[in-house]
Amino acid sequence: MVTGELKNKIDSLWEIFWTGGLTNPLDVIEQITYLMFIRDLDDSDNRRAKECAMLGLPYKSIFDGEVTVGDRKIEGTKLKWSVFRDFPAAQMYSVMQDYVFPFIKNLHGDKNSAYSKYMDDAIFKLPTALMLSKVVDSINELYQLMNDTQSSDVRGDVYEYLLAKIASAGVNGQFRTPRHIIRMMVELMKPKADEVIADPACGTSGFLVGAAEYLKEKRREEIFYNKQKKDHYNNGMFHGYDMDRTMLRIGAMNMMTHGIENPSIEYRDSLSEQNSDKEMYSLILANPPFKGSLDSDIVSPDLLKVCKTKKTELLFLALFVRMLRVGGRCACIVPDGVLFGSSTAHKAIRKTLIEENCLEAVISMPSGVFKPYAGVSTAILIFTKTGHSGTENVWFYDMKADGFTLDDKRSETAENDIPDIIARFHNLDAEADRERTEQSFCVPKQEIIDNGYDLSINKYKKTEYVAVEYPPTADIMAELNGLYKELGSVLSDLEGVLSE
Repeated sequence: MVTGELKNKIDSLWEIFWTGGLTNPLDVIEQITYLMFIRDLDDSDNRRAKECAMLGLPYKSIFDGEVTVGDRKIEGTKLKWSVFRDFPAAQMYSVMQDYVFPFIKNLHGDKNSAYSKYMDDAIFKLPTALMLSKVVDSINELYQLMNDTQSSDVRGDVYEYLLAKIASAGVNGQFRTPRHIIRMMVELMKPKADEVIADPACGTSGFLVGAAEYLKEKRREEIFYNKQKKDHYNNGMFHGYDMDRTMLRIGAMNMMTHGIENPSIEYRDSLSEQNSDKEMYSLILANPPFKGSLDSDIVSPDLLKVCKTKKTELLFLALFVRMLRVGGRCACIVPDGVLFGSSTAHKAIRKTLIEENCLEAVISMPSGVFKPYAGVSTAILIFTKTGHSGTENVWFYDMKADGFTLDDKRSETAENDIPDIIARFHNLDAEADRERTEQSFCVPKQEIIDNGYDLSINKYKKTEYVAVEYPPTADIMAELNGLYKELGSVLSDLEGVLSE
């Protein structure tokens, strides 16, 4: 959550655009994202050069030597943020407009790549040199604050705060999933080096970036010392789809900044017939939009066969099952209503998960997790596609704290169930004998079937009542009488004082 000085700095940056005549929130976010990407490109190039030097691997900087931009040439170092930021305003504006922006638009050689597709129609919109100079100085100060902030989630928080400035953000489901929740879901799934990972509602590619960072941290040698696996990581592992080109553009730049050379980021309505993906992916990580109902005429018929509904949260679950290959796994966030809704469609999708696949876990999250942008109660469903029954027991966990307060401020706290959730999920055998009064427990498949496939934790959780013994009524009345007498004595004394 962005607060204090960092919040004020972003507001000041926003005001520079506003007073400079750029008032469309989407335009502002796009321009800020481009400039942050240009700065990140410099940082990531320096970081990768250092990593390769440490590992004794060759590395050629994208800024080495002379760089050709259109029919002109320029010394590559002049395109680095750390160099041109010190130019006079007019020179900086000329370099940015004539060289840096065209350079990043054509940075990826493959014209069919995700980056090229969504940068192709990108436009540099800052109107004056003075405005660019102010924005560059403000972004430098913003990065200094981010570096000084002791939070690994600060970059995601900045994006979240920027997206919150779009009036339609909450309505369209464009508020981001908190990075610590993404990280928890990734650690629950433990991606492997040969995964094919998808997010059919990817937004700014948070889940894909989270999986990439996990693999880089946990499986670095396995992937980056193997040419075939490294090629798969860069070109075939990550797939994201969305209907918002701005989000796709931000997502493509986000992925590239994190070192993934050619992710498959596509413009697509995942629920429509244009999405023909079937049994393609080994892992799906997603937080699909819960925007109510949509026109059933545009929904793919094979999804309606699973659950005839207009509700996007149910259709996305049917989609996940279809897109996974047999043995593929899914961790997704759903609104609480999916767990206990009584409609035919609600029951049908829950039955599909339990009877035709292996539903492993239901992790109920408190309603404050998505504050201040949404107060909806949610849960994480984890299942494996089997193509036939596989569910024996379903593990339930009642998350009460995620390391942050559950109000709009979302300040850090010591209470955090996430480490416990991860540890227990990876040792489910030890959960079998836990009592229903505890925070986590297992429920047999048949019991869930007998309860109409209800997946609400409150359906199975038992409340432990502790007997409280009270004194006899006669003793209570005697104590009350004593208090009344004492009060009467005090009032008499006070009356005597006042009458003197």
